[in-house]
Amino acid sequence: MTSNKYRNSVLFLRNGFPFEGKWGFPVIMPQTIETRDIQLISYSDTSTRDTKNNQKGVHFFIDDYRFESLYSHPDLSLSRLSKYAFLLTPDFSQYAEMPLWRQIESTGKSRWVGAYWQSKGLKVIPTVTWGLAQTFEFCFDALPKESIVAVGMIGCRRSRLNFLRGYHAMLEKLSPITVIVFGKPFPEMDGHIVAVDYMTSRRENS
Repeated sequence: MTSNKYRNSVLFLRNGFPFEGKWGFPVIMPQTIETRDIQLISYSDTSTRDTKNNQKGVHFFIDDYRFESLYSHPDLSLSRLSKYAFLLTPDFSQYAEMPLWRQIESTGKSRWVGAYWQSKGLKVIPTVTWGLAQTFEFCFDALPKESIVAVGMIGCRRSRLNFLRGYHAMLEKLSPITVIVFGKPFPEMDGHIVAVDYMTSRRENS
């Protein structure tokens, strides 16, 4: 590929989807799933040979390095992921220790991957991730309102107050009809919550 072709490629520019907000994040369109019995499987447990977990959704509440390739080489995992009922968007980290530009980048990467999957016909539920209050300016952008979203509880018990501030800001901004909560919710979490236990997300052997 010549430098001119690379310079103008959609994968390099990441400009192939409708965008929204100050930072121009790709828009995640609202999609629906049956929420009465949500089951999830970790991305690290998915497999092209898996035949027992296809009714589950795929979550990304794992270390970032395990799914970084979804952004850098998005086409490589399509056949593998298309086997499952739906996908949560990748939970790229927004640690308080990160400079703000890295947290903005994490949000943009998650939105882009979700928009890419939707463009390929996959069913996508957005994972909402936030950091401290300064991230509220961007972390809810380009997400559907009055729809289904997901949040993860891993590590949140060490910063309960900050998590709850973000959670209630998310409710106010997005008014979700259902919140898929990966882990045990705090009693202070309002809304229609569907909790998924960590242990039930482990893969059943094929």
